[in-house]
Amino acid sequence: GRWLRYAGAASVVLMGLSWYAMTHRDRLLGFLLRLDPEMRAAPHFTDPDRAGDDYAVQGEYTADGAPWALQVVALGKERFEATLLAGGLPGAGARTPAAGRLEGNRQGTAVHLSGQGTSATLRDGIAELVAPDGSVHLLPRVERRSPTLGSPPPPGALVLFGDGDAPHRFDGTVDHAGHLVAGAESRDVFEDFRLHLEFRTPFEPTLERQKRGNSGVYIQRRYEVQILDSFGREGADDDCGAIYRQKRPDHNMALPPLTWQTYDIDFTAARFDAQGKRVAAARITVRHNGVLIHDDVALVGPTGLGEEENPTPGPLFFQDHGNPVRFRNVWILPSTPPTTPRAAAATPPGVGSPGGHPCVVVASASTRPAYAC
Repeated sequence: GRWLRYAGAASVVLMGLSWYAMTHRDRLLGFLLRLDPEMRAAPHFTDPDRAGDDYAVQGEYTADGAPWALQVVALGKERFEATLLAGGLPGAGARTPAAGRLEGNRQGTAVHLSGQGTSATLRDGIAELVAPDGSVHLLPRVERRSPTLGSPPPPGALVLFGDGDAPHRFDGTVDHAGHLVAGAESRDVFEDFRLHLEFRTPFEPTLERQKRGNSGVYIQRRYEVQILDSFGREGADDDCGAIYRQKRPDHNMALPPLTWQTYDIDFTAARFDAQGKRVAAARITVRHNGVLIHDDVALVGPTGLGEEENPTPGPLFFQDHGNPVRFRNVWILPSTPPTTPRAAAATPPGVGSPGGHPCVVVASASTRPAYAC
């Protein structure tokens, strides 16, 4: 009898652990990745003033009217690689594909790069580039800023995470600098909306690809717009700005790590008939640092670890992938669904419209209020 009780208790524990793993698999992923020996050993810089000499070299190099531009990426231990771009920087005239790749290291007070008939010497914030045609160009290091950085919420928007000590609408952690830590989920659920958010990836020079500054914006916990330190990369379907594994961004607009970046997203939820069959795909438009990278794209279905599609509105979730990615200035403007709007329910007693929100609460299986105008 005693062993049967133990077996029964063990079965309950295993079922509980299985349930937790299924329902919190994204949080479990972040925990497990932080145990990865490579992740644990790597430096993770979150302050530009403490990021070291290699960080001061990494960045974008161009000049007004110059036919060439460089994006220089630090690889740790004084090693670097660079992408040569013809026509300018991404979003500012760059032609694709990239014109070439260079690599090299620090030698004394300068960094020397070469490859594919091109060379560059970086010193004191200037890149002296010898282009493939033999011409020489002096390109200063520049720091670009998203034109939508600091965008204020428009009338009717719901501020999910603002500045200072103002109350926020996420279940998550706020760091000592007042920024929202990856792994946070909105307390409210949404259907169709316009979303603005700002994010910053850490400087992790010794890590590669998916281990550098990885997070993601999960819309309705179903569809992920990838966040990654993809600066200087090609812009694949798992790079920053990608609709994860469904569509690569039209332009790789990733700025260097530790630079605040922006996503401005317009989202229309999938539509379902009375039998629960999907009759219209979810659609999304994304601007990364002010540049259109997805234009009214129909989503095939959930991405990555996304939950299954159904008629229920869902929350926003900022994925924890084990990297210290941070968020700020997050606001959302729910919009009137263009077709087949769901019937609005009366506002439950005591719920009201937080923050003076002009929309009504709609019926939802979730305990979170869902807004529709």
